[in-house]
Amino acid sequence: VQVVESGGGLVQAGGSLRLFCAISGLRFGDVAMAWFRQAPGKEREGVARSTSSGDTRYADSGKGRFTISRDNAKNTLSLQMNNLKPEDTAMYYCAAGFRGGDSLDPSSYRYWGQGTQVTVSS
Repeated sequence: VQVVESGGGLVQAGGSLRLFCAISGLRFGDVAMAWFRQAPGKEREGVARSTSSGDTRYADSGKGRFTISRDNAKNTLSLQMNNLKPEDTAMYYCAAGFRGGDSLDPSSYRYWGQGTQVTVSS
């Protein structure tokens, strides 16, 4: 299984970024997927998840600003991030292979990408 993130970068506070995650080796339409992030010196935390049917869940940090979506035809998961804040600066990871438990807990996922860096300047 391969998980590859893209779309990170440097943006000013208040700006937007869209992250993408491509996965191979799994039946994309059958799996729940999620976005996590990890800032330096902090634990990895859940951002948002999408079930195979498109049901979504968000951490409080991104509610109203972030939108997770999936395109099953293109095997792609996206995270649209608007009104970004400096505290959103982190490495963002895509995860798949949900094995039960809290869907925004990193330990609930088996497969991970290498991450894409998001830096928000003030």
